[in-house]
Amino acid sequence: MDIFLTILAAFFLIFGIIGSFLPVLPGPLTSWIGLLIFHFTDVVPMNWTFLIITLIIAITIWILDYIIPAMGTKRFGGSKAGMIGTSLGLIIGLLSPIPGGIIIGPFVGALIGELINKSEFNKALKAAFGSFLGFLASTFIKFIVALVFLGLFIVKIVEYQDVLF
Repeated sequence: MDIFLTILAAFFLIFGIIGSFLPVLPGPLTSWIGLLIFHFTDVVPMNWTFLIITLIIAITIWILDYIIPAMGTKRFGGSKAGMIGTSLGLIIGLLSPIPGGIIIGPFVGALIGELINKSEFNKALKAAFGSFLGFLASTFIKFIVALVFLGLFIVKIVEYQDVLF
């Protein structure tokens, strides 16, 4: 049963890293679920302090994920249409076969969203850039936290490898 829980935990941690890039999946929270599952094994002792601290971090990042892009958009004069365009552009960029679609998609989506909302191209471009920067900052923070959670998991695997395997 411990091997199954460890594999399931690894699945959630990897899915959390992937979720750092997808707007529909809360990356760090998904990774935290992996840590929680791992701590339910009989081999790894349950450390509630560790789990609570990592949960607080995951929830904080989840909340910031909504605030940071809005701050970037607002700072550069953007609108909600730019933020929606960024999310739609990300999804289209992920699904498209073009190289760099995950980077190009959000920017183009933000630009289109801002052009729909505003009439002047220069203002729309500036707002799209702000929306895109907010998206990148938020994604980077989620990715780093999910990687740190995976690193903590790997450290525990190495620490308890004799008993696990």
